[in-house]
Amino acid sequence: MIHYFEQLTSTNDEATHSNYREGDIIWAERQTAGRGQRGHTWLSDEGANLTFSAILEPTFLPPQEQFSLLQVVALALIDTLKEYDIEAKIKWTNDIYVGDKKVVGILMEHKLQGEHIGRTIAGIGININQTEFDPSLPNPTSMRLSTGKQYDRKEVLKRIAHHLMHRYEMLRQGENSTLHSDYLQSLYKRYMEQRFSLPDGTHFQGIITGVEPQGALKITTHEGAEHKFLFKEVEFVLKN
Repeated sequence: MIHYFEQLTSTNDEATHSNYREGDIIWAERQTAGRGQRGHTWLSDEGANLTFSAILEPTFLPPQEQFSLLQVVALALIDTLKEYDIEAKIKWTNDIYVGDKKVVGILMEHKLQGEHIGRTIAGIGININQTEFDPSLPNPTSMRLSTGKQYDRKEVLKRIAHHLMHRYEMLRQGENSTLHSDYLQSLYKRYMEQRFSLPDGTHFQGIITGVEPQGALKITTHEGAEHKFLFKEVEFVLKN
């Protein structure tokens, strides 16, 4: 069920309430404290985009397999954009790109229940009809900028929800290898040389060769050494 609000502090915060169940979506027109990956604020023109949270209750899944839930969400968004003839890629870990520009951001939050994941909240911001962006944002785009078309946001949200539950059912049925293969096929800059940055500010060149099932990004350097990086251990450098 889609629950619509004119304003919330954060859809992810609202989604923590126990009256919401698996498959519910919390959609807010405005978020006064919406947050994105790495603690960034999600900026969105009112009435132009979608900011929402989807609730899953993957009690069948142990915490060490939580990356598979990110794969489910990312692939659902790729599937949806493909329906609208938009070719998108998954930029590790939590963004969806069209070309070299960001169209979707994802924030995953998990709550444990014993030895399993009790609830997952996928906070999603997708640029739909916005055509002008805050200049402080490095590389945004939207569905409208990609195709020149105006979109019905509620219809887009319904398509996302449909694809999300389809991909989630694949996970529930144990089709992890198929999900991972599809994720790798949609990986941004895979097998392409790319510049990266480490937390200490060091830059290096490398080629993304894949992502491990638990989420570590695999990069091979010019020297032929393969390195594995977890979330926040490496960043793409998209501008020199």
